[in-house]
Amino acid sequence: MTPRKGAPTSPYPPDPAEDAVPVTGLDGLVDAAVVDADWANRQARGAVARRAELRRCRLTGAELAEAALTDVTFEDCRLDLAGLRIAKLERVVFRDCRMAECDLYEASLTDVLFERCELREATLTGVKIKRVELRGCDLTGLHGAEAMRGTRMPWNDVLENGPLFATALGLEIVD
Repeated sequence: MTPRKGAPTSPYPPDPAEDAVPVTGLDGLVDAAVVDADWANRQARGAVARRAELRRCRLTGAELAEAALTDVTFEDCRLDLAGLRIAKLERVVFRDCRMAECDLYEASLTDVLFERCELREATLTGVKIKRVELRGCDLTGLHGAEAMRGTRMPWNDVLENGPLFATALGLEIVD
């Protein structure tokens, strides 16, 4: 299937070995599928994950600054208060995730999809984006909306977040 023009490329799925050792931490996730892990407040600065799927995992307050996430899918995960400052995300999907106050300051996002995620009060200041799409996300109080230049969004989402974008542009709204 050919992706829509400008749409993010989907992650490659994991290919776990039949004798794979159970996953115990965030760093070194390669060809892994993880369900229901509780990694809240874990320190994993510079973590590397490739071809991984995380479902219903709790990463509240996890520190993933300078992480390299490639071909990773987060589904129904909690990443509220998670730190992804200066992280590099490539072919990553966040679907139905709670990401309130998530810190993506100066992160590099390539081929990233945020679908039905709560990004209330999240920080995107200085983020570098290439083929990023947001669909059905709550962006209330988002910091750094000006860094979203080039992001793909459905028209209804653009209209819903009009005040946020107007503020980021410094528009004065009059009656």
